[in-house]
Amino acid sequence: MFENNRITKILNIKYPIIQGGMAGVSDSNLVAAVSNAGGLGIIGSGFASPSWLVEEIRRTKDLTDKPFGVNLLMQNPNVGELVKVIISEKIPVVFTGGGNPLPVAPYFKQHKIKIIPVVPTIRLAKKMEQSGMDAVVVEGLESGGHIGENTTFCLVPQAASIIKDIPVIAAGGIYNDKTFAAALMLGAEAVQVGTRFMATEECSIHENYKRAIIDATDEDVTVIGRFTGHPIRAIKNKLTDNIKSMEEKNPFPEEINSERFAGNKGSANIDLMPILSGIDAGGIKEIKTCKEVIEEMIFGAEKLFEKGCDLLK
Repeated sequence: MFENNRITKILNIKYPIIQGGMAGVSDSNLVAAVSNAGGLGIIGSGFASPSWLVEEIRRTKDLTDKPFGVNLLMQNPNVGELVKVIISEKIPVVFTGGGNPLPVAPYFKQHKIKIIPVVPTIRLAKKMEQSGMDAVVVEGLESGGHIGENTTFCLVPQAASIIKDIPVIAAGGIYNDKTFAAALMLGAEAVQVGTRFMATEECSIHENYKRAIIDATDEDVTVIGRFTGHPIRAIKNKLTDNIKSMEEKNPFPEEINSERFAGNKGSANIDLMPILSGIDAGGIKEIKTCKEVIEEMIFGAEKLFEKGCDLLK
């Protein structure tokens, strides 16, 4: 089914499924498990130091001989040093977020490293195509963590209709075979998945964090910090309640500082930490291995497309 898929060819992977580069969550264990299962694992560097990234890259190389990438947060004050690490460690692909990737793109291009930005609007997606990026992720507000204003369902077909030179990757709210198939039907050539991979055996977040995801309904997932310009989607807890109370008092954005709400592995007490999660947590009801998640998406989608073909005859 994916023999002619541009993403699998560009990234040299078996399946067009990319694990989101979640800061503080996407470490070597998760990244290697996804890559070993045929997808593309992505290290989430967030606000990490260059030394941390070197260690995680080398740990990942010990755990897999398959391709994997790094997510580069452009707001990291050490971004220049992280670029040097990525180049020296010969990482094949970089995903970028949280800012303009164009200043660093030439350095990656010079070393034949693929660069794929994550963007929340069609205008930016088109700009990335015009700027020579290798693909673009369009991410809807259904996703966890920092969100935009538009939905995946609307963003993907609009992007696919005007972007032809590079592949479009869908992100936000994708967690099973039906949502994967839907993204492909809307025009995406691959998907980026975050929350579903958090609720896996290989993910290193605390078990209470995983339990919060699989116990959540759609109504348990909320958005905080809109007024700061860095809105965050997370599961309701004491932290989100406290921040919503602060918002009613019209605070300065710096008092919440939501742009630095990178994910973390959590602890037994998850009441006062950001439980970043997409709305799709409401459909995630059990912990699985990364291999199970990927194969259920792939083979389930294949069956759905076969049924669709039969119905169209």
